[in-house]
Amino acid sequence: MVCGSRRTVLPVVGLAAMCGAFVLSACGEVPADAGSERVAVSQSRVDASGSQGPPQGPGQMLSAQTPSQEVEASRRNAIMEAAARVSPSVVSIHVLRTQTVQPRTPWESFFLPWGAQRRATGLGSGLIVDESGLVITNAHVVQGADRILVTLPDGRDLEAHLIGEDGVTDLAVLQVEGNGLPVAPLGSSRDLAIGEWAVAIGNPFGNLISNSEPTVTVGVISAVGRHIVPDGQERSFLLGMIQTDASVNPGNSGGPLVNAAGDVVGINTFIFTRGGGAEGLSFAIPIDRALRIAEDLIRHGEVRRAWVGVDVAPVEADEFGRTRGVRVSQVAPQSPADESGIRPGDRLLSANGQRLVTPLDFEALLLDLAEGDALELQVEGRAEPLRVVAQTLPSLVAERVGVGEELELITVTPEVRAERGLRSEAGALVVRIAPQLQRDLGLQAGDVLLQINNQPLTSASEAARVLQNLPPGPVRIYFERDRGIGVRDRVLRP
Repeated sequence: MVCGSRRTVLPVVGLAAMCGAFVLSACGEVPADAGSERVAVSQSRVDASGSQGPPQGPGQMLSAQTPSQEVEASRRNAIMEAAARVSPSVVSIHVLRTQTVQPRTPWESFFLPWGAQRRATGLGSGLIVDESGLVITNAHVVQGADRILVTLPDGRDLEAHLIGEDGVTDLAVLQVEGNGLPVAPLGSSRDLAIGEWAVAIGNPFGNLISNSEPTVTVGVISAVGRHIVPDGQERSFLLGMIQTDASVNPGNSGGPLVNAAGDVVGINTFIFTRGGGAEGLSFAIPIDRALRIAEDLIRHGEVRRAWVGVDVAPVEADEFGRTRGVRVSQVAPQSPADESGIRPGDRLLSANGQRLVTPLDFEALLLDLAEGDALELQVEGRAEPLRVVAQTLPSLVAERVGVGEELELITVTPEVRAERGLRSEAGALVVRIAPQLQRDLGLQAGDVLLQINNQPLTSASEAARVLQNLPPGPVRIYFERDRGIGVRDRVLRP
């Protein structure tokens, strides 16, 4: 049958209408229930004397039709609406940073001058969360940046400065200035359901794609509460993450994960990959955590984490490798946990109604805990749960000793030692260090200074005094990092 044939005589109107309905809906022009409309169109081609007009060819008949509102409306779905709602607030982030060139072979070390540096570029994505120009992204996107440039989907380039970053959660906050900045609609990650739609929006591969409009990929929420263990290349654990199979590629870091309602529920951060591309294993930071961290960075310049004063360890597994609960390995004296009756050796079964299978489950809860929040801990062998009220971290209320404007130290006390899980009983904990000094000394925040040359260090003030009086020349620094002892040999120049 030829679409639009005129060989059938008009009196057989019903059959012609049925034929037209089948063929035209297959061509995608009109819906199948528009038969009465087609009869009216056919009859309009009959003049007042009852005679038909000139024969109409297939092309003429199709050109007379217009796409129906139903077909056009069917093209717009929840995913399109969600992407359109969030995309204007998703930005590209371009970074320039200075890196020290490390010789890879003895031959290169012969030609490279000491301390040789080079300029390197980086890229990522971000999300405008406030009309004042606040942008949330990943800390690893902007770490060590000398210059940060933010590009909006409309093509505008805006210089950005770093308000603060948190390496533990891999989050950072930037500030840009501009008029009419689009703001992302923010949702919550607390009620995510496994299998619901997930939309990842970002700027993979940066300048390799010519325009500045973000890329949209679609999947589902694959899991929630995932813990990612470092494999030697990652810097830290990623706890309580959202897993999705939406494609995330290099450059997507810092962009939003969105639900079908068009609300941001996460910040895309990490992928499992063997070949460098997306393999359906992508992870996002829950938006509730991201907003709390961002608020602390904006208000205080650092994250005000809470503390309960308890360390946990895994219990012994059964013959199938399964564990049930976690064991309390250490309780800090006069800590909230100590005052609540928690003792070393106690087995914790749940916290705030969430089952504890591994120590990472407990650490993930602590990560989202704020000062004044309560933990209801179910302890094996006790009929009633124990209530622990979190306090401010001891390291946040400790006296800070500055060395110029580039270094801040605090004294290691029993409370600070218990909070940070330190091996050393004395020393000076680095709580802030400027990027240039970090590169020069090879130290980072969280290190404990133990000895400089032949001088042991017992407090922050002593460490500051020794550092300020160091003469030019070689210096050897002993420090603790991740419960191991390290040594850095440097040459101080005049």
